[in-house]
Amino acid sequence: MLHGGWSDSREWRLQIEGLSHQFDLIAWDAPGCGGSHDPRAGMRLADYAEAVCDLVGALDLEPVHLCGLSFGGGLAIAVYQRRPKHVRSLVLASAYAGWKGSLPAAEVDARLRRVQAEIHLPPSSWIDDYLPGFFAGPVAPQVLELVRSIMLEVRPAGTLPMLTAFAEADLRDVLPTIAVPTLLLYGSEDVRSPRPVAEALHAAIPGSRLVLLPGVGHVSNLEAPEVFNAEVRRFLRSVP
Repeated sequence: MLHGGWSDSREWRLQIEGLSHQFDLIAWDAPGCGGSHDPRAGMRLADYAEAVCDLVGALDLEPVHLCGLSFGGGLAIAVYQRRPKHVRSLVLASAYAGWKGSLPAAEVDARLRRVQAEIHLPPSSWIDDYLPGFFAGPVAPQVLELVRSIMLEVRPAGTLPMLTAFAEADLRDVLPTIAVPTLLLYGSEDVRSPRPVAEALHAAIPGSRLVLLPGVGHVSNLEAPEVFNAEVRRFLRSVP
């Protein structure tokens, strides 16, 4: 389970609670996030993918079902690109083929400039400006508290390299090569990876299944955890 930007493994708390009695779930902290050490200088998305491969290999888990949200979804695609035999299936939630591969250049530039301008400020000064883009509507107070508590602990040395690498990534040429079962989960009201992004991935990944979660935004696993978990559960049961 690969988390998104401005986040760490705690993002998957409601999936661990809802799915771990049926599946073995491992949620990583990307380099520079949560309990992981900061990344080395100049890491690109391929380097983050190699770190995932190292973890899978070290735990002797391959092949694995990879579930990624937002940045984590693009990272899952990059893992498949490097080590397809490591991957049994893909669940790509609110995912991009890299920001460069899914968004207009002006949007990529605006997002990266915002991160560069804010990341060294106290997180409390910018967290709440992000939340309307994460959710389509009101969410439970405990969900907001979870997201805010994670974002309060983001480290510039982790978040800025990660999102810079993602801004530069274009994985569109990988999509037609994906030959494992793939579920695409997107909120119907997602403004960060909107429906055209979802449809582009769906059109490019052979045999993929696209599910739009009605009335849900970008962080769909926390906004609608029961529906999210049900779709993941149904999909994983169908994978040979």
